Amino acid sequence: MAIIGSVIKRSFELRERLPKIRKKDGYKQQTKVLKKLLAKAEFTAFGEHYNFSKILGEYDVITAFQQTVKTHDYNSIFKEWWHRAKDGEANVCWPKKIKYFALSSGTSESSSKYIPVTADMLKVIQKVGLRQMISQVHYGLPKEHFERGVLMVGGTTNLKFNGSYYEGDLSGITTGTLPFYVQGYNKPGRVITKERNWEDRLEEITKKAKEWDIGIIAGVPAWIQILFEKIIAFYKVETIHDIWPNLNVYIHGGVSFAPYKKGFEKLLERPIIYIDTYLASEGYIAFQNRQESDSMKIMLDNGLFYEFVPFNEKNFDEDGNMVANPLIYHIDQVKEGEEYALLLSTCSGAWRYLIGDVIKFTSLEKDEIVITGRTKHFLSLCGEHLSLDNMNRAIELVSAELNIDIKEFAVAGINYNTMFAHHWFIGTDDAVDPKVLRKRIDETLMELNDDYKVERISALKDVIVDIFPSHVFYDYMKIKGKVGSSHKFPRVLKKNQLLEWESYLKMKNKG
Repeated sequence: MAIIGSVIKRSFELRERLPKIRKKDGYKQQTKVLKKLLAKAEFTAFGEHYNFSKILGEYDVITAFQQTVKTHDYNSIFKEWWHRAKDGEANVCWPKKIKYFALSSGTSESSSKYIPVTADMLKVIQKVGLRQMISQVHYGLPKEHFERGVLMVGGTTNLKFNGSYYEGDLSGITTGTLPFYVQGYNKPGRVITKERNWEDRLEEITKKAKEWDIGIIAGVPAWIQILFEKIIAFYKVETIHDIWPNLNVYIHGGVSFAPYKKGFEKLLERPIIYIDTYLASEGYIAFQNRQESDSMKIMLDNGLFYEFVPFNEKNFDEDGNMVANPLIYHIDQVKEGEEYALLLSTCSGAWRYLIGDVIKFTSLEKDEIVITGRTKHFLSLCGEHLSLDNMNRAIELVSAELNIDIKEFAVAGINYNTMFAHHWFIGTDDAVDPKVLRKRIDETLMELNDDYKVERISALKDVIVDIFPSHVFYDYMKIKGKVGSSHKFPRVLKKNQLLEWESYLKMKNKG
């Protein structure tokens, strides 16, 4: 079988030697992408509403597009357009009916976001996936590496059918639509990936693990760490390399890998290569293509048109909402080292859509970026994607249910044994049982946010609730010199903020 790996690696190396598009062509690439998107959607309801035909006739298509089409967040584009596609209407924001909707992290209005996924989007996701595989020739791997199995640990391919469309995790949608020539390398295989129960799927992978020669593994860090621990315990071995001696590459994304790395390495016999990716429900945006850099190369010619909103107080309010008429740049106007919120227009019918991520260019020459955060407060230690909207809505619902007045609250993500927990600090002057409050906050968040619900049975091992009189919060604000209507107690406590708050609480207890 080594000859197969040799042929694959050789073909990859030849592709890498083809002439590269230089950075100065980035604007041309993005202009070409936008024109293709507009032409494809010209006669959809959205395209006719915003007169794409006229925009395509303009000399400066990007400027005409920006001056004509308004910006959207999820709530606005879903209420105005996507709900029609979800109800089965064809040609709303993209030609034909939408066959798939990817479920993304929830909002205060619904359990999950429904992001349309078209056949065109699936093609470009596969195209970037191939590019990522090709980029591995830079890592000095043996030719045999390219014929070994790829274990993809993601959502179930047994999608829920709702009469006119299928819904599920994006990883489940993409895995279930992989071309036939990839299936032989892809693990755990069709039968196991169809299992909807996450715990049962892990059990089946564990039982089959010893039969596979895995060279690459892909998935969210918390899930992969749990899987490694289960396999090691099941076979009573020391490291995962005792089962998969040829495991060389781990492809991750969705959350920062940094908190996991130390614990991850304890499960390995030797170092492996870590490759970061930026695959969102809205499209495959970037991936790490060289070992000497932690940044990711943004895809400028792959069905996504990008706009960049400087992430500052002029363009976003203190809750992370974009203001009306923000300053918006295209690819030729961005600068290195500055933070931008991403707007996407895509081959799935997203138009000037605020994805919610904040990125920074680390190299304009190489088109490389890193993700620096989100436009709104959030917690995502292990993929739970807990937003400020989720927190506020949960507190509102629980307060009403228990008939108590919660005047202040904050939450921190903390390490908990080898995994994680959320630590809530609640400010109320009403009598309430901490155990009841903890249970109801936790259950309500699971109802509001599907990602949180999944992580509560995997990496997010506990929820801790401490209750204080409301004046404890106000006294702290006074000490910090932040009193008045313009100052708010931070809802998410991270790093130094958490250390200062905990130090203050210790001082109060001693007093």
